[in-house]
Amino acid sequence: MHIHILGICGTFMGGIAAIAQQAGHKVTGCDANVYPPMSDQLRGLSIELIEGFDAKQADLDPDIFVIGNAMTRGNPLVEEILNRGSPYTSGPDWLWCNIVKQRWVLAVAGTHGKTTTSAILAWILEYAGLNPGFLIGGVPGNFGVSARLTDSSFFVVEADEYDSAFFDKRSKFVHYRPRTAILNNLEYDHADIFPNVEAIETQFHHLVRTIPGNGLIVANIEDAHIAKVISQGCWTTVEWFGSSLKKAGWGVSTVDNSSGFIVSLNAELQGTATWSLTGTHNRMNALAAIVAARHAGVPVKVSLEALEKFGGVKRRMEVRGVANGITVYDDFAHHPTAIAATLAGLRAKIGGHGDTNARIIAVLEPRTNTMKQGAMRDALPAALAEANFTFCYANNLGWDAGVALQPMSSRAAVFSDMEGMLEAMVPMLRPTDHVLIMSNGAFGGIHQKLLNRLEEVHG
Repeated sequence: MHIHILGICGTFMGGIAAIAQQAGHKVTGCDANVYPPMSDQLRGLSIELIEGFDAKQADLDPDIFVIGNAMTRGNPLVEEILNRGSPYTSGPDWLWCNIVKQRWVLAVAGTHGKTTTSAILAWILEYAGLNPGFLIGGVPGNFGVSARLTDSSFFVVEADEYDSAFFDKRSKFVHYRPRTAILNNLEYDHADIFPNVEAIETQFHHLVRTIPGNGLIVANIEDAHIAKVISQGCWTTVEWFGSSLKKAGWGVSTVDNSSGFIVSLNAELQGTATWSLTGTHNRMNALAAIVAARHAGVPVKVSLEALEKFGGVKRRMEVRGVANGITVYDDFAHHPTAIAATLAGLRAKIGGHGDTNARIIAVLEPRTNTMKQGAMRDALPAALAEANFTFCYANNLGWDAGVALQPMSSRAAVFSDMEGMLEAMVPMLRPTDHVLIMSNGAFGGIHQKLLNRLEEVHG
């Protein structure tokens, strides 16, 4: 089968491309604004990429066009496909029909933590010898790729609540029909798609309706929206998890303020983990993965051993470089809750808030459709509280970032020009600073630009 993918450089569609090629299909694709890590992955697979969406691509005459959810009516290639009556489908539907229909799907859903939790779960299954296939919205360090196909019956998928395509407004995850599902958390997001949090709850309940009675739902007991979703009707066993050892179900707690943690079931000790990740959110992610892996037959003891060797995920608190004692990180955080959790994790790692030898300089690009519409702007000052100073790159926003960040007073500066922002940033940085760059896009390559300038100025 020849498939031509529109929007191939998105993390999800790029994963579809990799899996389709591994399954023996001919894969081509098109996109605009190509950037790593997906562009590197696709080039490494020798998949032909076409820049843009020219209608002439319809002449490729593939067996089917797989259309990404970023494509809209009015796109020249989309219009030509419709005019010709060419066969087309969405990415999630193609994945279900051609890859995962006969497999044990373990799906990870939630507003936050999907990528990290999926990566942890895939690694636990791998460590246990189950050789899982997977499709993850990031690149796990233990695998070096975001997606792979194996002969295993197990398949881990990052189950996104975003819509499937312009012609299918259901969330992607309703296509996967998982046997094991993690419901990590639920908050309002994707303001361009959902009018309110209740609309997202509805989609989550559609997912719950697809899970078989002999499956398992691993659900966050501390999230009221998740509890509401389950209360709307559930036909599957639910195992609850949370951050307290005292509650019924699965619990997690820290070990002597370290990054390690203790796992319990109904307040009874199950084991202790040692790993490199920081923050309560990452411990919760790990706990959810442990419970899901147990459903697939992996003992808790084996999962805890696997965590010691977990290599993290690219663009999740990834150190991009150190220049003259200044550490530069790259992180995918873009929702206020994720921003706060990421900053809290880094603060726990480096030390106290007011310590001049442990400054966090946050650099934020509000880039998602939700952020551009301003739905989360009022939550930003509180989310950025752990940063000693924040630079905000306010490019093409529909709201005034300067006004939104006024509560931060002299601890924040807003720029619409990256060059100007770098010029202001570099002189104020000093050794022992930690620069946390947060964006869900390429951010104009700012990470390397900053490192280069630090070498030049401070070298």
